[in-house]
Amino acid sequence: MQEDTSLYLVPTPIGNLEDITYRAVRILGEVDTILAEDTRTSGKLLKHLHIRKPLQSYHAFNEHQSAERFVERMKGGEKLALISDAGTPGISDPGFLLVRHCLEHDLKIECLPGPVAFIPALVKSGLPNDRFTFEGFLPHKKGRQTRIKNLVEEERTMVFYESPHRLLKMLQQMAEAMGADRPASVSRELTKMYEETKNGTLQELIEYFTEHPIKGEIVVCVQGKK
Repeated sequence: MQEDTSLYLVPTPIGNLEDITYRAVRILGEVDTILAEDTRTSGKLLKHLHIRKPLQSYHAFNEHQSAERFVERMKGGEKLALISDAGTPGISDPGFLLVRHCLEHDLKIECLPGPVAFIPALVKSGLPNDRFTFEGFLPHKKGRQTRIKNLVEEERTMVFYESPHRLLKMLQQMAEAMGADRPASVSRELTKMYEETKNGTLQELIEYFTEHPIKGEIVVCVQGKK
């Protein structure tokens, strides 16, 4: 652990617990406090890793109020690690505000390499991955159609996160805007027991998931416009 580092961003497994790195385990065992999106979820991981460190909540609903407070603690010499429920902190998860506050106060940050769900989904989709755009979650309601419309001319492969109950709606909206024959891929439960990836046109995926409703964490990749 670097003496002058105040904040460590530590990726955690997106499913398979064997995907955590030796370095991540070491850092989590050496910091003073671990900030977690959900302390219950993270508590299970730390118990599995035999790590006993103070856990404090840091999530989307309290990050505006707590970021400055944690910065003050780091300025006082504490070393903190930020983890999310799964994957890399800050990627569609809380973390951005804390990082920005640290930089404003000249606090050193280290981000460890590790799991992020959209990379394996993109690589195994068979779609071009030399250039791509990560779009995260589409807006649930307001601005959703506008966002999709703005992506119609996008030439890079587009990568999205989506929830199971909105997957069909998303695929249908994409098909209406970009054409039902646009190649795409849907991956779910990456690295877990029921991992599954389906490739095909948007229309083929609509037909498949109409007949086979799914659960779990979902990544959708859509080929860009040729």
